[in-house]
Amino acid sequence: MSHWEKSSVARVTPPARPRKLAKVPFVELADGRLQGVVSSGSDIERVYVSSVAAGTYAFACSTNNNRPCGGARGTFCNHIRALIGEAVLQYGAERVARGLRVETGGVPSADGIVTEMALTRPAKADGQAAAAVFSRFLRHLAYLQLAPTTAPLPEMQWFPPTRAAA
Repeated sequence: MSHWEKSSVARVTPPARPRKLAKVPFVELADGRLQGVVSSGSDIERVYVSSVAAGTYAFACSTNNNRPCGGARGTFCNHIRALIGEAVLQYGAERVARGLRVETGGVPSADGIVTEMALTRPAKADGQAAAAVFSRFLRHLAYLQLAPTTAPLPEMQWFPPTRAAA
């Protein structure tokens, strides 16, 4: 049994490049989407929950109060562009392109990924994922406030204990 199988600590993939968390504090490739939280440029108390679906590139962007983004009308808004840019910094352009199922035809970049997706005329998605994404962001913030410890966290133990072979 390896060290990771005995440990309650999850392996974390380091970011492809360092990124600034002030503009996009939360970004993830999950649930068949690129999704995250993007800070408002005009109001410090407002954030936008943005997502792009893999393959169809259907997108959604709304505030944390479920108000639709004014810039996401038929095309990607600046929040979604910022989300893609930060995802490329976090995961690398190849992983983001692969996760969104974007064929870039060469070495991918954030701008290249956005351009390829925009060429397919993505549909505006419903914002049903926004609540789940924002909830995961808040949970992520709660973990950052915990004191460092090596003790297991019950909510982080996803797998049942294994029985020793008899």
